[in-house]
Amino acid sequence: MAHPPRIPVWLRDEQAVIYFVTICVADRKRVLANQEAFNAFKIALSKLKQWEVLAAVLMPDHRHVIAAPTEDRDAAVGNFSAAIKRWMSEEMSKDGELDWQWQAGCFDRLLRSDESLEEKWLYVEENPVRAKLVKRFEDWPYRLAFNED
Repeated sequence: MAHPPRIPVWLRDEQAVIYFVTICVADRKRVLANQEAFNAFKIALSKLKQWEVLAAVLMPDHRHVIAAPTEDRDAAVGNFSAAIKRWMSEEMSKDGELDWQWQAGCFDRLLRSDESLEEKWLYVEENPVRAKLVKRFEDWPYRLAFNED
């Protein structure tokens, strides 16, 4: 089982600022566990300027992201969430209008220690297994593990 890396170098001077963020599809519509949504997610991530996504898993009706602001320790998680939603929607609606929407807002939790980071990573990594979508987390194709592109 992969362990998350140590706290990123750019945040070591003070306590790390790393968030666990869950973003859901409205009415829990199952539209994210597919290659189109995963590609749109990766394109959205490439547009981020003030955040780095350390790891993520797209589930059918929600996604879990472990992310850190790269410059401003007080960067708003809501702005991060809104940008990812907007860019994913734009990318996925290029061939027509989406027949679903994002749930308003997001759930976020500030991770306060390496132990908390590892605990959340293990939760995220095992989510497809708990949902009985795969037998092993490595088999879930819609995930970005630490240090993967």
